[in-house]
Amino acid sequence: MNRALSEFSEKGLGIYTSSQSIRMIFLGFSAGLPHPLLFATLTLWLASAEIKISEITMFGWVGIVYAIKFLWAPMLDRLRLPVITNMLGQRRSWILLTQVMILLGLIFMSSLRPEHDLMYLAYLSIGIAFASASQDVAIDAYRIEIAESKFQAVLGASYQLGYRISALTSGAGALYMASFYDWKLTYQVMSAFMLVGILTVIFIPESNKPTNTNNRDGSWLKKTLIEPFSEFFKRNGYWSLFLLMFIAIYRVSDLIIGIAANPFYVDIGFNLSEIATVTKVFGFTVTIIGAFIGGLSVARFGIGRLLIISSILLTVTNLFFLFLNNAGSSLPALVLTISADNFALGFSGTVFIAFLSSLTSRYFTASQYALFTSVMFLPGITLSGFSGLIIESSGWATLFIYSALLGIPSILCSFLIVRKGWNEQ
Repeated sequence: MNRALSEFSEKGLGIYTSSQSIRMIFLGFSAGLPHPLLFATLTLWLASAEIKISEITMFGWVGIVYAIKFLWAPMLDRLRLPVITNMLGQRRSWILLTQVMILLGLIFMSSLRPEHDLMYLAYLSIGIAFASASQDVAIDAYRIEIAESKFQAVLGASYQLGYRISALTSGAGALYMASFYDWKLTYQVMSAFMLVGILTVIFIPESNKPTNTNNRDGSWLKKTLIEPFSEFFKRNGYWSLFLLMFIAIYRVSDLIIGIAANPFYVDIGFNLSEIATVTKVFGFTVTIIGAFIGGLSVARFGIGRLLIISSILLTVTNLFFLFLNNAGSSLPALVLTISADNFALGFSGTVFIAFLSSLTSRYFTASQYALFTSVMFLPGITLSGFSGLIIESSGWATLFIYSALLGIPSILCSFLIVRKGWNEQ
């Protein structure tokens, strides 16, 4: 399973040319496409329709679906789909089903008008988010099962490359299209890009995870819903709670700003083309550089010290938004802010993927990794829904100061985590 990666393990950047890495680029593209269309791009669509900022930021709560995906992730570990699982295997069958659901959902979304169909748009966003979160669960499990832990940062960086290319497509690409045409055509074209992921799943091989189909005497229910989570707590004991707390607060400072970022750029005077060019196109490049540096750094130095560095980067770079708020519609200030923020996001994302993968048992990949990422997103996404109320009552500067302060506990916890260590799988 790991022969291709092993062949490149001593060749620096050559490790990114393995077949496993290439697969993750295309799967990352499929995973990354829906997210901007549900959040960043959607917020600009809503802003252009003159929806209130407090209502726009409440769409951030759609992200709670991603934060509770652990509730149904065990089903993706063990439940077989009629016919399609026999044809494609456990992981690929679920990935394909969710991709088709996303494609159809985006097509329906394109027919709605926010000023008249805001509630329907919210309900449909929740449905697409459910399919997207389920796709993430299946892809994460597939990634963990095709390579050992020391190569997960490399696969994570490749995944981020595909993810960011896709986010660039449905972010900057969508904004450019919307500025020349309309949002309906934009979302229809974006939905067609899901065919990239669909074709990828058809041609790649299945992972080697064996599937237990013994459902007698309630054993299937026990192994599906109980064992994946009990195994983690048995393995780590009381330390499990501290690990989960750290995971929960790791990205709070970053996520609380995320849903409000694009409306912020508009509010201080940037147009759609400037936002697309700097935050999406240029930001994409910086994020990928950060991700690949993170992947090579983990392969060379290990996860520990880099976990501390990434926590510090995520917190400190939020202060650049405070600088941008004071500078106003200055392109150099926007470039500097995006450079700092996106490098931190790419670097820390790769490091944290490796950290979470190291905690995940190979017997319960989908369930446990979904639990970790759910815990990671839930606090930040929940708080982000209130960011519009903070902005309306106290202004942008207050939001950015709060977000930086919320990152301090993550830094402190990272020191304790690294000092004590953890049981890598």
